[in-house]
Amino acid sequence: MRLSTLTNVVGQVSLILFIAASCRSAQMVSLPKGIPILKRAEWGAVASVLPMKTHVPQKITIHHTATKQNPERSLKAKLQTLQKFSMERSPLSGGRIKEPWADIPYHFYIDVNGNVGEGRPLQYVGDSNTSYDPTGHALIVLEGNFENEKVSPEQRQSLEKLTLAIAKRWKISGTQIWGHKDNASTACPGEDLYLLLPHLRDLVDGKTSQRK
Repeated sequence: MRLSTLTNVVGQVSLILFIAASCRSAQMVSLPKGIPILKRAEWGAVASVLPMKTHVPQKITIHHTATKQNPERSLKAKLQTLQKFSMERSPLSGGRIKEPWADIPYHFYIDVNGNVGEGRPLQYVGDSNTSYDPTGHALIVLEGNFENEKVSPEQRQSLEKLTLAIAKRWKISGTQIWGHKDNASTACPGEDLYLLLPHLRDLVDGKTSQRK
């Protein structure tokens, strides 16, 4: 066999192995079990508009939407609006412009009523308006601005259940649960939500139980 032919064959085999490994990684990442989640197909998600990198969750990072809670609006409508905003070139507070993302930046959205929705498919790396690399982070966002609002009891219960389910599914310890501001210069996830993180860490590590 000529050297050029052998090189081509080796290159093709390497590409096939890379694709297969990527598929295996993507297949490993499914929705956690034991908690009701409004899936993308159920809220009418459109296809992602840009390529995305696959990953496997190793950490859990908590965000807030920084928008006022609205208990009257449906989770479906909120997710549709967030996806539209995410996929467009959009102005942010302070006048900065956000370039389009491939999809919703977060993997899970918890509304003020405690309903949980699937955002970006979990096998893909999320996005952030800040400089940290979210590779390996399962991103959970709660509706509200928790610098001046309170996490609702329903949100807290759903956050505990979802965090436990993700941690159990991917063997994530309490030490790997973060707030956005632990990774970047930001007020997110807001003070009231940030104060819940020590309890979440203890919950995942079996040092405490879920609050009623």
